[in-house]
Amino acid sequence: MIVESSAPTRVDLAGGTVDIWPLYLFHQDSITVNFAISLPARCRLSSRPDNKILLRSLDTKESAEFDGLESLWSTDRLRMLARLAYFFKPNPGFEISTGGTAPAGSGLAGSSALNIAICGALNLFTGAGYDPEKLIQIAKNVEAQVISVPTGDQDFYPATYGGVSAIYLTPKGVFREEIPVDLDRLARRFILIYSGQQRNSGINNWDVMKRHIDGDSKVFESFEGIIHAARKIVVALRSGNFDAIDAALEEEWSHRRLLSDGITTPEIEEIITRARKLGAGGAKICGAGGGGCMVITVPEGRRQSVEEKLREAGVHVIDYKIAPRGVEVKVIES
Repeated sequence: MIVESSAPTRVDLAGGTVDIWPLYLFHQDSITVNFAISLPARCRLSSRPDNKILLRSLDTKESAEFDGLESLWSTDRLRMLARLAYFFKPNPGFEISTGGTAPAGSGLAGSSALNIAICGALNLFTGAGYDPEKLIQIAKNVEAQVISVPTGDQDFYPATYGGVSAIYLTPKGVFREEIPVDLDRLARRFILIYSGQQRNSGINNWDVMKRHIDGDSKVFESFEGIIHAARKIVVALRSGNFDAIDAALEEEWSHRRLLSDGITTPEIEEIITRARKLGAGGAKICGAGGGGCMVITVPEGRRQSVEEKLREAGVHVIDYKIAPRGVEVKVIES
């Protein structure tokens, strides 16, 4: 049997870091908003004629072979892939290959998208039958096992469902609202740029989480501002008033920068300044910050011209579309 899957990455517009449990419980009406993009993570899972287990990452060019499922728990090699295989427990032998299309350390939730792609493939391959919401919980919990710090919720929803999402973080649970918008029109208002620097979300998020739990008022107030900006973006998306996103995105970024000294860098600020001189509006880093990608708003009809000028200046602009669908899994050979 051969199963292939893919899941989109995402651009987070507002509310990131707030989505880490239990931080969102300390704020009223916590929310994050993001959209899925066409830079997918992919997984291929196939049976073997022997009892060997072979795991392979096409991104890192790393591979590992195991004789049984038990060794997957304790290995330090390809840990997320190994832990997910350990959880689903396919009958040996099998092999799994994975790869992504987003830049390394991009802040576009590539690891979470890959996690969902792997879960989708294993779910079908083993006949486990988990529904999408349960797969999100499995993916989130296994990722926390692997990175050894708490994970947020928002990254798994665009990978699972695609489209534009408002994610409500409540005492009763986490809930997704799909926001129906013209995806092509929305994409024309955003430019995606890679800063050239990889980011480490675990470090930044863990530092912010510890300070929040310890009662740092500066972090608390920044979260309040980030949530306020996220609410404004959701209203703008629902109404189709995309011009209003500019100020809300800038509000989010102004509060996010206060969370940690490592959120922004001189290189990031230089790119934002250059883009604004060309007519761009709001801007923010994607993910936890410290590097990776940034998203910048542009007026209607200006995306192509601003992108061309940025590329001429040596800025790494990323081509993308908003992905309308989430994880897709198919049997290639039964």
